[in-house]
Amino acid sequence: MLKFYYNPISVNARRVWVALLEKQIPFEPCLVNLDGDQFQASFTTINPLQRVPVIVDEGFRVVESLAILDYLEAKYPHPSLMPSQAQAIATVRMVEMVTLNELQPATMLLTRQLVDLDTNPQKLESSQKQVATVLQFYENLLGDKTYFAGEDFTLAEVVAGTLIPSLEMFGVNFDTYPRLSAWLQRLEARDSWQKTTPSMGAVLAAIPNIKAIIERRT
Repeated sequence: MLKFYYNPISVNARRVWVALLEKQIPFEPCLVNLDGDQFQASFTTINPLQRVPVIVDEGFRVVESLAILDYLEAKYPHPSLMPSQAQAIATVRMVEMVTLNELQPATMLLTRQLVDLDTNPQKLESSQKQVATVLQFYENLLGDKTYFAGEDFTLAEVVAGTLIPSLEMFGVNFDTYPRLSAWLQRLEARDSWQKTTPSMGAVLAAIPNIKAIIERRT
């Protein structure tokens, strides 16, 4: 059975978790506590980069969430989370890349502030503006569609939809993004979302570990 190494507060891991549930792929969950387990030799052997998520499927290891999502889509194509039309494919990829390259880096500085680490005020303001720019981009791209690529749930929802809700912790008000807000409500009604959404208690309890990880990387 496919092994899935994860932590429930990891946005990167949650993407894979949601995809596994949506595609109804049987898996063995392998919890990695982020209080030091990721640095132990037993896990470093699995992922020398010392982070989640990781999957091991029939002896084949895949690290990095987007690579894992592509692997799952290719090996377990039904139900599909990737459209077949050129414009829809481009839309899904665009949302994935904007989320990872533009939105997620901006949230890192906001996270520093959340866990009481020193933050440059100018850089913080720049990150807040970047978040607003990306959310407006999503709002316009979504338009009147049910999902980003049309009527079907895709990897665009898996990638963007598992990060965007966390922005509320940073004071983002979604009232100014009505289409995006309605889209989030549709996602929150899905079984995969309800099973993978971390509780606020779990998030608060993880703050010391998050702080330690950020300090280690900077």
